[in-house]
Amino acid sequence: MTTLVQRWRAHSSLTALAGFAVAAVLLFAVAPAVLSDFRLNLLAKFLCFAIVAVGIGLAWGRGGMLTLGQGVFFGIGAYIMAMHLQMADAARLGNDVPEFMEIAGIRELPSFWTPFASAPVALLGILVLPALVAAALGYGVFKRRVKGAYFAILSQALAAALAILLTGQQAIGGFTGLSDFRAFFGFKLSDPVNRQMLFFIAAGTLLVVVALVRQLMHSRYGELLVAVRDQEERVRFLGYDPANVKIVAYVVAAFFAGVAGALFTPIVGIISPADIGVVPSIAFLIGVAIGGRTTLLGPVLGAIGVAWAQTALSEEFPSGWTYLQGVLFIVVVGFVPAGLAGLWPMLKGLLDNRFRRTANPPAAVVVEALPESATEKVESR
Repeated sequence: MTTLVQRWRAHSSLTALAGFAVAAVLLFAVAPAVLSDFRLNLLAKFLCFAIVAVGIGLAWGRGGMLTLGQGVFFGIGAYIMAMHLQMADAARLGNDVPEFMEIAGIRELPSFWTPFASAPVALLGILVLPALVAAALGYGVFKRRVKGAYFAILSQALAAALAILLTGQQAIGGFTGLSDFRAFFGFKLSDPVNRQMLFFIAAGTLLVVVALVRQLMHSRYGELLVAVRDQEERVRFLGYDPANVKIVAYVVAAFFAGVAGALFTPIVGIISPADIGVVPSIAFLIGVAIGGRTTLLGPVLGAIGVAWAQTALSEEFPSGWTYLQGVLFIVVVGFVPAGLAGLWPMLKGLLDNRFRRTANPPAAVVVEALPESATEKVESR
C-alpha cells in the first residue's frame, strides 16, 4: 500500500511539473510571439483576475466560504500601488502633490499618503494590509461561527461600503479614481518593452500562486480544510478549531487578491471604486464557479475565459452580456456544479458506464421456487 501511495504521489508530481512547464512555455514564449501589444496587455489584465480566482478557489471551493467581497482586498492592494505611483510621478515632476490634487484644489498632501511615498513601505503595505484586514474580519466572523449566507452577505456589504467610501473621498480620486501613471518603479509605462515586462511579472506571479495553492491542497492543512467544509462539527469534536482553519484560507485568498490588485493598477492604468465594488466581486466568483471551484486550474481558466468573453461580447452586445453572464452562472450552478473542469470526468463516467453495459449485458435471472424452509431462512436473514 505504501509503495502504491508513493508511486501515485510521484506520478502526480511529474504531471504537475509537466503542466507548469507547458503553462510557462505558453505564457512566456507563445503569447508574446503571437499576440499584439494590446492583446498581450489585455491578457495581463486577465491574469490578475486569475490570481484572485485562485484564492477564491481555495477559500470557497476547498473551504466552503462564499467570498463575495474579494474586491475589498483587491482594492487595498490596487490603491496602495496607485498612491505610490502617483507620488513617484509628482516627485519626478517636482510637485508637492499629484496632479489630480492640484486640479481638485488640494495643496497639501494628506497624512495617510505620506508612508506610501517609499517603495519598500508601499510593497510591504500591499503584502500585509489585505492579510491583516482579512485576519481581523475572519477572527470576528469565524470565531462567532458565522457562516453560509450570513458570511456571504457580510463580505458583500463590506465591498459595497468600501466602494461608497472611496467614491466620496476626493483625496484619493473620488468617483473617477486614480489614473495617468507615467512610470512603474522607474520604468516608463509608455514603453512597449516595459509593458511586456509587466505581463511577465503577472504571468510569473500566477504560476507561483498556483504552485502555492497546489502545495496547500496536497498538505495536511488542505485535508483539514476540506474536512471543515464537509463536517465542521466532527472536526471540532476531534480537537481542532475550525475557525482557525478558515481564517488561514481566508487570509491567503486576501493576500492573493491584494497582490493581484497591485499588479492590475499599472497594467490597466487606472483604479476606481467601480473596479472593487459588488459587481467586480461577483464577477470574480462567477469565473470561479464556471471554471470549477473545487479544482486547481478551473478557477484560472474560468476567470480568464469569463473576462475574455466579457471583453469580446460586451463590445457587440453591451446590454446583453450581463444577462448572459447570469444565465451562465445559473446553468453551471444548477446543472454542472463542478464547473467546466468537471465536464470531462462526468462525460468519461457516462461513457465508461455505457461501454461497460454494452460489453457485459446483464444475464438473465432465473427465479426458482425455493422450499418453504429455505424461504423462511432467507427472510430471517
